[in-house]
Amino acid sequence: MQAMAVNLTLSPATMRMLVQKARAASASDLDGGYEDGRDREVEFDADTLQDSHAHDGLAEEETDDLSVEELAELIEDLNVDEAAELVATVWIGRGDYEADDFDQAVEDARDRAFRSTAKYLIGLPLFADHLEAGLDALDL
Repeated sequence: MQAMAVNLTLSPATMRMLVQKARAASASDLDGGYEDGRDREVEFDADTLQDSHAHDGLAEEETDDLSVEELAELIEDLNVDEAAELVATVWIGRGDYEADDFDQAVEDARDRAFRSTAKYLIGLPLFADHLEAGLDALDL
């Protein structure tokens, strides 16, 4: 299979960086919650028989939010063409389009211009995986 020549406004390196940022944001979301109701930051000091709670909830939440916030800002800073290429690449990675249909996917993404491309993409389950699969499908 011959590699398809795709002319991008947004560099593949930038898209790969967005994959890494999306994975980091996703991981910080997972690490942030205590679904089982137990706070893992409490330590018991056997010498004084007291617990030492060194957990700063606000600081930790801020850190978690920063990775998602940073990813959102990076995506929102893209121009219309770059955002459309990013969405099209995700759609290809998700299987909505074939790699050969990249131009059509970009055109459709432009036509459907989302109010917030960042909110749309970050809200997609497996956003990073789909973006990476799209890049691979396009041989970028």
